[in-house]
Amino acid sequence: MATIKVDFSKTTGKIKPVHAIGQPPILGWTDDSLFHFLTEAGIPYSRLHDVGGAFGAGRFVDIPNVFPDFDADPDDPASYDFTWTDPLITSLVKADVEPYYRLGVTIENEVWRKAYRVNPPKDFAKWAKICAGVIRHYTRGWGNGFHYKMTYWEIWNEPECHCGMRAMWTGTWEQYLELYGTASKYLKAEFPEIKIGGYGSSGFYDIVKPGSELNKGLVDSFLSFLAYVKENNCPLDFFSWHAYGDPINVAVYADFVDKKLREYGFCGVEQHLNEWNCEPRLRGKARHAASTAMTILVMQNSPVDIGMFYDGRCGTSIYGGLFNPMTLQPLKAYWAFIAFNELYRRKNQVEAVSDKKEIPVVAAMDEDGGAVMISNYTGEAVPLELDLSGKTVTACYLTDETFDFTPVRFTGNLPAQSFVVLTVR
Repeated sequence: MATIKVDFSKTTGKIKPVHAIGQPPILGWTDDSLFHFLTEAGIPYSRLHDVGGAFGAGRFVDIPNVFPDFDADPDDPASYDFTWTDPLITSLVKADVEPYYRLGVTIENEVWRKAYRVNPPKDFAKWAKICAGVIRHYTRGWGNGFHYKMTYWEIWNEPECHCGMRAMWTGTWEQYLELYGTASKYLKAEFPEIKIGGYGSSGFYDIVKPGSELNKGLVDSFLSFLAYVKENNCPLDFFSWHAYGDPINVAVYADFVDKKLREYGFCGVEQHLNEWNCEPRLRGKARHAASTAMTILVMQNSPVDIGMFYDGRCGTSIYGGLFNPMTLQPLKAYWAFIAFNELYRRKNQVEAVSDKKEIPVVAAMDEDGGAVMISNYTGEAVPLELDLSGKTVTACYLTDETFDFTPVRFTGNLPAQSFVVLTVR
């Protein structure tokens, strides 16, 4: 039994954009025919990292793709190649999804063979100027460009040489700090209206399971980054980090990040969990969908400001957990985003409490009524004792092994590995 109490008279804040994604489900080079699924789920952001496959398929987003000759003039629009990135970003904008641009490179998982693009730029100041050209192109119309709303610009990704692989950065940690300092100051000076941040931390797993050689040094890197940014007065509008694993631990990591940001004097800095997934090898299964829903709900009730599922691609990777590459139709986890959008579009979060952390709840209300989302990540059905402060359930939408956000009669029982949205009046 889980007891759920919702008080629709008590507004506690805003429903946050924690149902964003990583790379979008582009097919081939320019086919955006699946983007309507993003619009229908109200996906607020798509983070452009690892877009297009290995090496960004040599075409998309990555700085070496849009500026292929590092010795060229960054002040000359002819030095840039936006041939493939322009239609990608335009398609996102048309789908009402704001692009979230990672300035850097795609991961090189076989870096042990040879590092191609994950080496430090040979001139940090010039690299910053190149990034400025990219931002100018998409936000100020430069180089036959656009005036798109693109708020967030992230400097690199996972540069801590995690897992001993050096798959994202072959340089030293001190070199990354210098790159961040150089680029953040240069970009913020020219574009004060955008938000600059980083660094796409590989995570904070040592907090939950200390002693792992795999995750050694990740926390120390985070703290030294905060110290460097503070001592050198670098811009930091958001701090980004990653988590793969138990959804319940997400709140532990988020509280840790929040605590350390405050300790170092960064009280107004947003925190973005911009890569997460739970048991990706179970994609398409009800358990993966329930864990996805649970993580979204946990993030909403944590200090996380933006959450981005890794990721929205439609392909063979286990991490592309939203779309079936054979049928081009949604997998079960996609419906967690549809479900949460029922809350997001109502904007105002109201007080909702569960007596079991394994059964999280979030509720929202607007002038047209309320919505309650509850997830059951466990392998057992859970009876619910609901107190909806006098409201009446008008509809119930269930996702489990059998149903995909399907209208059903609400029985007061939450099936194993499922989530539900209740609308109320």
